[in-house]
Amino acid sequence: MQTRATPATAIPLERFNTAPADEAAQTLLVCLHSHAWAHRLIAHRPYPDLPALLAAADEAAYDLSPDDLTEALAAETLPALPEGTYAAAHTALNAAHAAYESRFGHVFVICPADLPPDEALDHVLTAIRSRLANDPDEERLVTAEELRRLAKTRLSNAFSGARGTARPATDDPHPANPTKPPPP
Repeated sequence: MQTRATPATAIPLERFNTAPADEAAQTLLVCLHSHAWAHRLIAHRPYPDLPALLAAADEAAYDLSPDDLTEALAAETLPALPEGTYAAAHTALNAAHAAYESRFGHVFVICPADLPPDEALDHVLTAIRSRLANDPDEERLVTAEELRRLAKTRLSNAFSGARGTARPATDDPHPANPTKPPPP
């Protein structure tokens, strides 16, 4: 039973605050795969509430080094889009992702958390095309901001009981990704 004094996030946050460091790190690495980011958040436990954890996560994400960003990007997945979207836009999305990865050397990262599902595809395609015009340094800044937003969304969902935006830990660089084309 839940009371006003114990919101739904208290139990997962309390578990996180008291978990062994390696277990807490695994929780964090699902949200953003940067060991430096995770270690910084673990070092500042306990967090009194979810907003305090999210603020610390933001601050730690702003301080990621280029190597930390490279580590996070290497584990990132393509943006999740509504089911069936990829089939409807296979050629355009495939070409855009390939051009982006060729130009910048990593998967395209965007946080579509606040978008209605019917606008996600257009937003992603527009963003990829727009960001292809960025120089690598400018794109690194944009990508870092999108990773920060993704991490914050994933942390919020992980500690509020929401499902669907935290990606599973896996060796597959694009796990359960509806935007990835089926094998030929």
